[in-house]
Amino acid sequence: MSDLTRVMIIEDDLKIAELHRRYLEQIGGFEVVGMATSKAEAEIQLEILEPELVLLDVYLPDGTGIEILAWLRSLNQECDVILITAARDVETLQQAMRGGVIDYLLKPVMFPRLEAALKKYQKRTEQLHHVEGLDQSLVDEMMQSSSAEKNVELRLPKGIDGVTLEKIRALFKEDKPFTADEAGEMIGASRTTARRYLEFLISNGELEADVNYGTVGRPERCYRKVIR
Repeated sequence: MSDLTRVMIIEDDLKIAELHRRYLEQIGGFEVVGMATSKAEAEIQLEILEPELVLLDVYLPDGTGIEILAWLRSLNQECDVILITAARDVETLQQAMRGGVIDYLLKPVMFPRLEAALKKYQKRTEQLHHVEGLDQSLVDEMMQSSSAEKNVELRLPKGIDGVTLEKIRALFKEDKPFTADEAGEMIGASRTTARRYLEFLISNGELEADVNYGTVGRPERCYRKVIR
């Protein structure tokens, strides 16, 4: 029996779908069992292939991903859904949350953010497969991203955008330091913008900074994830 998570990609742009497929291969632990570019095609494949995880676009040529989500839930099909979409309206987000999506990624998706979502999914799935009973601390840990993180996003100060913040956070998934210049280049933003987000994460207790003197030029602040 394969330990790979069976994934289906529903995306109207075939090139984007292929890009997501390659991302999944790079991360490891996933097997893409189907790709669909329309609602009709998606529903046929979903019913037959029964994937464990679906990467779902909202805008399709013959319908919406939200309609597919509702259809899946009406069938009681046991699969998790990550919505990947250009939809930035509150109503779509609310419908997605009511449909039980485990994550909501805004296009254009940066690979570190998608990787973070998939790694988080893998971690939760592994925990649930091995736990024999629940206690409140485990429930709180499982529900953290769907409650606490959303509440944090609602309290973000002026000038701090949730999408950009997640891109910055994703850079520090491993214990590797970045300067503001390096972080800005990685996410496609200016040094000033990157530094604003880095300093916010310091104030939040997620990052710490040190001074890197290097060999030439002025000293630079170097940011690193706080290890707890």
